[in-house]
Amino acid sequence: MNSALKIRSIEEARETVKSWQANGEKVVFTNGCFDLLHLGHVDYLEKARNLGDRLVIGLNTDDSVSRFKGPERPLQDQQSRARILASLEFVDLVVFFNEDTPLDLISALIPNILVKGSDYLAENIVGADVVKKAGGVVKTIDFVPGYSTTRIVEKIKKTIKN
Repeated sequence: MNSALKIRSIEEARETVKSWQANGEKVVFTNGCFDLLHLGHVDYLEKARNLGDRLVIGLNTDDSVSRFKGPERPLQDQQSRARILASLEFVDLVVFFNEDTPLDLISALIPNILVKGSDYLAENIVGADVVKKAGGVVKTIDFVPGYSTTRIVEKIKKTIKN
C-alpha cells in the first residue's frame, strides 16, 4: 500500500473510522508532533495499536508545533512527518489538526480508545470526556526511558559544537 493513502482529511477519516467501528473494530487514537521519529515513538505507537484493531494518529500541523514547541520547531515539515508515520505498518490513518489541542478532531472521530503517554493523568487528557461519554476508554502508556526529540536535538547540537 502507498503510505500516502493513509494520510486523510478529517472528513475522510471520520467516514473511515465509522466504517471500521460498524465492522466491530476498536479504533485507537493518539496524537502528537512526532518531529523526529525515534525508538520511544515507535514503542509507544506499537503499544497503542495493540490496544485495539486500528490506530489513528492526530498529527500537529507545522503551525501548531511552532506554537507549542517554539519557533525552531518543527524540524521536519508536516507532510514529511505524516508520511513517515503512515509508513509504519501498525498505523492505519494520519490526520492533521491545527488547533492547540486535538479536541475537535477527537470529537469528530469518536475513537473507542484514547491513548496518551503516562506523563498525563487519564482524567486530564484532552478529549477524555468525549470518548468516555461515547462508551470508550482512556489509557496511558509508559515511555521508553531516555528517548525524546528534545534530547536528540540537544545531543546533535552538542556534537556540532565539539
